[in-house]
Amino acid sequence: MTNNIDHDRLFKELISTFFVEFIELFFPQLIDYLDRESITFLDKEVFTDVTEGERYESDLVAQVKFRGKESFFLIHVEAQESSRKWFNRRMFTYFARFHEKFVLPIYPIVIFSYSKPKRAAISQYVVDFPDFKVLEFNYQVVQLNRLNWRDFLNQPNPVASALMAKMNIAEKERAKVKAECLRLLITLKLNPAKMQLISGFIDTYLNLNPVEERQFQEEISTFSQPVQEGVMQITTSWMRQGIELGIEQGIEQGIEQGIEQGIEQGIEQGIEREKTLILRQLKRKLGEINPLLETKIMELSIDDVEALGEALFDFSTVEDLINWLNTLTA
Repeated sequence: MTNNIDHDRLFKELISTFFVEFIELFFPQLIDYLDRESITFLDKEVFTDVTEGERYESDLVAQVKFRGKESFFLIHVEAQESSRKWFNRRMFTYFARFHEKFVLPIYPIVIFSYSKPKRAAISQYVVDFPDFKVLEFNYQVVQLNRLNWRDFLNQPNPVASALMAKMNIAEKERAKVKAECLRLLITLKLNPAKMQLISGFIDTYLNLNPVEERQFQEEISTFSQPVQEGVMQITTSWMRQGIELGIEQGIEQGIEQGIEQGIEQGIEQGIEREKTLILRQLKRKLGEINPLLETKIMELSIDDVEALGEALFDFSTVEDLINWLNTLTA
């Protein structure tokens, strides 16, 4: 399900946008001596592994000041979505080349985001002999599949809201975790761009099947009214993105089946999904709805459906819905 996901881009975007929050969440001791106002991200470095012949790009390197001093150090954060042999050696290679180029202390961090294996990841690279140790290089590890998402439920931190979606989650808990991720996100009151970044991250890694989707709707129905409305706004935006994706998929499909037919099918599928979501939201807010009203809603144009998605937050009774629908034909 995640084969086509650009993991590197998602994690780099998340951590670079919420760099201080990431450090606060996992390495609060580092915050004690880091000057928050001095953070500068460096251009990514490209290295060639001389043993394997592969080219690697460093994920994220920030230059920061020691608090109260004029001296600098580097924080290197590497996001790794698969378990690879000799990754520890690659981390040491990064360290050595950064140290050679910048001649600065380096604080190395790895985020392991794979699902398996769940054994503790290696966090050092050692070169030794029977009679003495030449090198012991250590790096910090955040291994998401060994973290319990419940431990982060009440962390007022946007990175927690996002990364809970990649922590140790039982299959039967996926819908609940997605709901809790969004609940936490709503309480943070971020700007729209940051909200979209995190909600998109959550939806990517917790893409629910129809049964889980119903469980998800049940979970959010237990939230307070303001939080419910905030979550509904996010899910409505997902549906709009789904329509756009449907159009794109329709165009691709159209190469083989006929462009016009493919686009129409993509649009219709996306609109149908959004109408179904709006109906669920109305029923949760107003109770059961007359089948005639359901039919009327399902016959709305996409523009009217999107307008209804915004207006429903002001409805208190079914009568409000009826009055709104009547204005469309007045």
